[in-house]
Order: sequence, then structure tokens, then C-alpha cells
Amino acid sequence: MLIQLKKSWKQFLSRRTLLKELVVKGIKLKYRRSYLGVLWSLLEPILRTIVYTIVFGTLLGRGGPDYPLFILCGRLLYSYFAASTKAATKSIGKNASLIRKVYVPKYLYPMSSVLSNYVTFLISLIVIIPLAIYGGVSFHLTAFGIIVPLIIILCMSYGVGLILATIGVFFRDIEYIWDVALMVIMYTAAIFYDPSRLIKSGYGWLLELNPLYALIQNFRNCIFGEAMDSQLLLYSAGFSIVVLIVGHLLFYKQQDKFILYI
Repeated sequence: MLIQLKKSWKQFLSRRTLLKELVVKGIKLKYRRSYLGVLWSLLEPILRTIVYTIVFGTLLGRGGPDYPLFILCGRLLYSYFAASTKAATKSIGKNASLIRKVYVPKYLYPMSSVLSNYVTFLISLIVIIPLAIYGGVSFHLTAFGIIVPLIIILCMSYGVGLILATIGVFFRDIEYIWDVALMVIMYTAAIFYDPSRLIKSGYGWLLELNPLYALIQNFRNCIFGEAMDSQLLLYSAGFSIVVLIVGHLLFYKQQDKFILYI
């Protein structure tokens, strides 16, 4: 196991230039024929937040100038997780012609999909600043703590992406099933509503099972000047480590069979 990890690490270092090119390619393809380009990464979350604030603010009776920021924090993390894992699911099949012609470590395809979405995700975080000012949320040193959930969600997305990419080669319908799963994840991540409402209703276990909720909650805590919840932090970090290990083992075990199915 250790020998394989050491070999994989050396292989990764030797291919980092190729990975960079794949990431850049992914970003360019995402904004191909788009007049707004990367600017859309800033406009899209703001426009969605405005809509969600009007709709859910009315339905749930939640108001206040800080509510848009509350929604935005959850929506940004969820959108990245959904976009990166969906891209990773299709990454092997999408690059089938290249895989047949040239040898490239196959894990680079789901990895580049996750990283290209991560770059645009980091850019979109800029919109937090104007919404924080609008909501009257002052800057706290805890804001620097967002780097922790940002690292965890990257690891989680890559681990889940590896699992989905592997399954996707043999079972193409997984992308449709994952769309349904993402909808469930979204509504149990407390993106639009106060999690205390669900906890008081006796269905708090739905939140506790969702690692993305743990990340979103700690991300919000950092932005709103509160300390991170250690239990939520341990759960999300532990889940990320597990899916990373399972994803790598599953991917490496099955990757030699990919050529027969793509």
C-alpha cells in the first residue's frame, strides 16, 4: 500500500503540468462562447441569492439584511460540490477518445474536473464581501477559518468524484441517480432554512447524516464571527478521508477495465 502511494505521488509530480493544462482546458470549455465569461461566476450566485431570498424569505418568514448572506454561504458550497462531482462522473467517458490513444494516468481526468470547478468556485467567493457589507456583518478573525471547510470540501468532492467516475464507466445511469441524490442533499443541508427548526421537529438526524451540512454550518460560523463546531468539523473531515480512501482504492482496482467499456 505504501509503495503504491509513493509510486502514485511520484507519478503525480511528473504529470502536474498535464494536470494544469487539463484544468485550464476545463475552465475554457465551461465559458466557451460566453460573453460574460468568468464574470458569470460572480453574477450567477448573486442573482440566485436574490431569487432565493425573495422566495424562501417569504415562504419561511425569514427576513433581515443578513439572510442573503446566510443563503449564499450554503449555496456556494453546495453548487461547487454538485458541479464538481457531476463533472467527475462524466470525466472518463468524456475523454474516451484520448484515453484510447495516449497513456495518461486516468485519475487526472476526474481530478482536473474537480479542480477546474474549484477555481471558479474560489472566484465566486468574492461575492461574499458585498453581501456581508449589505447585511451589516462585520469582519472577524474567524473569517480566516474558512480555509478549513474549503480544503475539506475539495477533498470530499474529489473522493466522491472518484467513486462516481468509476461507477459511471460501467453504469451510465449513475449520473441521473446522482442528480436525485443531490436534490436530497440540498434539502437536508439547511441552505435556505434555519437548521434549528428541523432539529426541534425531531428530524435533526437528517442534518447529522449530511456531511455537506456540517461543512456549510462551519463555513457560516466563520463568516458570521462564530467558532467552528468541533463535532461537525470532525464528522466532515472524517467523511472526506473515508471517501478519499475508498475512491482511490475503487478507482485503481477498476481502471484497467475502463478501456473495455468506454
